[in-house]
Amino acid sequence: MQGLEVVNNIEIKIREATVSDLETIIHHRRCMFKEMGFTGEAALDAMEMTSAPFIRAGLENGSYRGWLAETAHGIVAGGGIVIADFPSAPHDPQTRRAWILNVYTEPEYRQRGLAKSIMDAMIGWCREQGFGWVSLHASDAGRDLYENLGFKPTNEMRLAFDK
Repeated sequence: MQGLEVVNNIEIKIREATVSDLETIIHHRRCMFKEMGFTGEAALDAMEMTSAPFIRAGLENGSYRGWLAETAHGIVAGGGIVIADFPSAPHDPQTRRAWILNVYTEPEYRQRGLAKSIMDAMIGWCREQGFGWVSLHASDAGRDLYENLGFKPTNEMRLAFDK
């Protein structure tokens, strides 16, 4: 757990998430997708039903790491990292990769530096763990923050299959 800090006149504690934080993590994930335009309740419900066991297992076995910003009023922001086995490449001999996801701040706490504090904690953890890089998928709302932290677009492409 990290110490208390003041971010734009808000006392916050950035701490690592535990399994007991699963409900908050899922709440943030749902709100994040909803704000990105995924408003179908059935699809959001299905996402929750499949994400919750995945994140729970990851919190238990270390393949999902989460960080939360907590104020006197409760948890107001968070983010996570999925660590996955992945074949090495010539530019990175590691056989694992890290992806940042679930970065979310409650609306009334936005534009106060909380997401940056969460990102700083996650990036620092990735560096300490020896990762060569960390990736993420940027929403329009988060793109400026990520670019200011040094994230660059990559050559990733996607092919969607009709369901």
